[in-house]
Amino acid sequence: MFEGPNKRQKILTLLTMCFALFMAMLDNTVVNVALPTIRVDLSASVSDLQWIIDGYVLAFASLLLTGGILGDRYGRKRMFLSGLVVFTIASLACGFSATTGQLIAARALQGVGAALLMPGTLSIITVTFPAQERAKAIGIWAGVSALALALGPTGGGWIVENFNWQFVFFVNVPIGIVGFLIALRVVKESVSEQTRHLDIPGLALGTSALLLTTWGLIESNQYGWSDPRIVTALVVAAGLLASFLWWEARSSHPMMPLSFFRIPAFSAGNHVAFSISLGMFGIFFFMTLYMQEIHGFSPLEAGVRFLPMTATIIVAAPLAGRLAGRIGSRLPMTVGLTLAATGLFLLSFLRAETSYMVIWPVFLMLGFGMGFTMTPMTAAVMNSVGPQRAGLGSAMTNTSREIGGVLGIALLGTILSTQLKSSMSGSLAEIPGLDGRTADGIAAAAGHLQFDPHQLPAQLQASVGQAFSDAFMSGFKLALLFGAAVLASAAIVAWKFIPHGAPAREHQGEPRADGPSGGDQGPEISPVAAH
Repeated sequence: MFEGPNKRQKILTLLTMCFALFMAMLDNTVVNVALPTIRVDLSASVSDLQWIIDGYVLAFASLLLTGGILGDRYGRKRMFLSGLVVFTIASLACGFSATTGQLIAARALQGVGAALLMPGTLSIITVTFPAQERAKAIGIWAGVSALALALGPTGGGWIVENFNWQFVFFVNVPIGIVGFLIALRVVKESVSEQTRHLDIPGLALGTSALLLTTWGLIESNQYGWSDPRIVTALVVAAGLLASFLWWEARSSHPMMPLSFFRIPAFSAGNHVAFSISLGMFGIFFFMTLYMQEIHGFSPLEAGVRFLPMTATIIVAAPLAGRLAGRIGSRLPMTVGLTLAATGLFLLSFLRAETSYMVIWPVFLMLGFGMGFTMTPMTAAVMNSVGPQRAGLGSAMTNTSREIGGVLGIALLGTILSTQLKSSMSGSLAEIPGLDGRTADGIAAAAGHLQFDPHQLPAQLQASVGQAFSDAFMSGFKLALLFGAAVLASAAIVAWKFIPHGAPAREHQGEPRADGPSGGDQGPEISPVAAH
């Protein structure tokens, strides 16, 4: 497979990078099937569950560009090892968490570690392998990330069912230790020949805006949209976002060069990256709750039922890449987004009693839709900025994708909770023998998924349980319809702004993204790896 006097070192380096990537990517999806168990063990609300997912993705999204710059400037091996240590320690802290607050903080620390180690995996592979072997090595690297995506729900379900949810995180510890020891010995240090610059003000403004937006969306379920805390958070977030855009437009070394967005294909590609990630994170989050809370599946049973979708993504993504190489990215992206939007629309018609035999064909549609979108989307973005700026263009698109995941969980989860609480209140008012104060308490608890009908008198359990099931499905439907609308709008954007034709025709020149210096390049990351 690989040749030369350093063959053993190259193989060990590749395996180490792949193991670290597998560990980081697994934590994007493996936790989802553990959420209902975590909810019971830690008395977590739906807001807490949102933060358990978003804490990781928020930190990862905010620091991804910075992690690449730190590695190129101070040493890719050094940053990779630092990220691996942080991620491993944070995984241990996740497993020992006794409260939701501790788990959320540890998940955020995991995100920091992932942001430091992830860019280094591809950078180290790039400098380790010569040009004639690089594509093969990167293909293996991308395949491992796809494998992590596929095994996440099933592996997580098996671990939770046979051990407990803590082992979802403990399994990272031996992988991290072995990866650190091997990398310390075999990986060579390297730095970028080009001077890289940190954009501290841009990082602070952008991260603060994203954090406050996420907090406002998630916590609005608890406090209400008109609460001064929510209004203040969202207004301040808007101000920080405006300040971030102002700073990035004037900085000589911006974290996110806005000149890139003057390229229609780049802007459209980032819009699609945001949208498809919003839909994908929403599917895993909501369908996990639906399968376990409504259908009563075990974690493993729920995880196995995701396999048609994840396996189809793995098959469809390379096919779409080859198709985009022949005819361009517009048609595959438009078809993929249309399939994904249709899939979410169809899922919105599910009922509590719907058989899985009805669901799995829709999962196949969703898998094809996402697979047909991700690879052509990345190709369109890369061709729009040119090879000299491919690293930074890829990193910016990855950031858009991760932000879509953050806001997808926050916004769609809030829609579900708000509608659930509202619908539950109306249904409880019609149940005889249930006083108003008790009904209000049940509705509030149900809105946070902290409701157990078995704690009620026997004569009320069936009717209240049915009211909860109906209310959940009402919120589930509304959230999925919103997600379908976002993906449908992205399909229109792709058809209108993504160029048609062979990839060579999509190149639109080199934007002067960072001023006269030529700017900073960030890490290039696989379209699958971000998930």
